[in-house]
Amino acid sequence: MIMVRSIVRPEKVDNVLSALMEAGFPGVTKMSVVGRGKQRGIKIGEVTYDEIPKEMLLTMVNDKDKDFVVKTVIKAARTGDKGAYGDGKIFIIPVIEVYTISSGVKQTPDGEIEEVTI
Repeated sequence: MIMVRSIVRPEKVDNVLSALMEAGFPGVTKMSVVGRGKQRGIKIGEVTYDEIPKEMLLTMVNDKDKDFVVKTVIKAARTGDKGAYGDGKIFIIPVIEVYTISSGVKQTPDGEIEEVTI
């Protein structure tokens, strides 16, 4: 299992969420975040904005779906045909275990499912 962390422009979030839904990946967690990348913020007149608002989207996918999901996010989040600084980043993180709170079920990357006793 893989966690795909996508940091995108706020105005692109709806595009990304719609694209993921249409692609069959409806499970997404969204968080508002701030930060800066290579551009080191934005300077407008005499004011420099070091922290640029972004949205972070987290979604879990099977290893085999990773490349498809990454391409889906890039296509939906990119500005124009070639993109622009500040369009965001995608981070891929391996997931060791997943627990479903309501059922107490544990799932491992190899698909093994086990009920956890509390």
